[in-house]
Amino acid sequence: MADKARSADVFTDNYRLFEAANAAYATKFTAEGHGTEVMPPARKVAILTCMDARLHPSAFLGLNIGDAHVIRNAGGRATDDALRSLVISQRLLGTEEIHVIHHTNCGMMTFSNEQLRDKIKTDLGTDVPADREFFPFSDLDKSVRDDLSTIRSSNLVAPATTVFGHVYDVETGKLRHIV
Repeated sequence: MADKARSADVFTDNYRLFEAANAAYATKFTAEGHGTEVMPPARKVAILTCMDARLHPSAFLGLNIGDAHVIRNAGGRATDDALRSLVISQRLLGTEEIHVIHHTNCGMMTFSNEQLRDKIKTDLGTDVPADREFFPFSDLDKSVRDDLSTIRSSNLVAPATTVFGHVYDVETGKLRHIV
C-alpha cells in the first residue's frame, strides 16, 4: 500500500519559499538573543493560544524572543497535549503564569465533533471513534472559562499558578480580559 502522505522528495512551493527565507535569515543570524538565551522564558510566562494564522502573539503581547513559551493548537484549547507542554514549562523551565487566549471568528466555532467525524469518513474513508474529542465550541467566553478551569483543576499544574483568560479580536487587534 502506498504512503498516504506526499513523499519528501516532492518539493512544494512553500518548501522552496521556506528554504529561501531561512537561507536569507541565516546569513544575518547571530546567536545573541537567540541561541545564547537560557531556556526558561525571561518573563516566566506561558501563553496557550490558537494556531490561527491571523494571530501573532509576540506582536500583540509585546513579546521578544526568549520572553515566553507560546503553545499553539486548534482553538487554543487546554487539551491533554497542551497541559503536557504547560507542565514541562512549569516544572522544568520555571514558568509561574499562564495566559489562555482564544479569538473572535475562530474556525473551532464552525463545526461539531460529529460533523468533523463525518467529514473524515467522507474524505478519507476512516471511521473516527465517537469518543474522539476535537474540542469545538459555540460560546467563545465560555470556552476560555472552561479551559481555565481545566488548567486550574489539573493536579499537574502548580496550585499557586496565576492563570488569566482573554479573547483576542481579529478585527481590532484588541485583547479582552475574561477571567
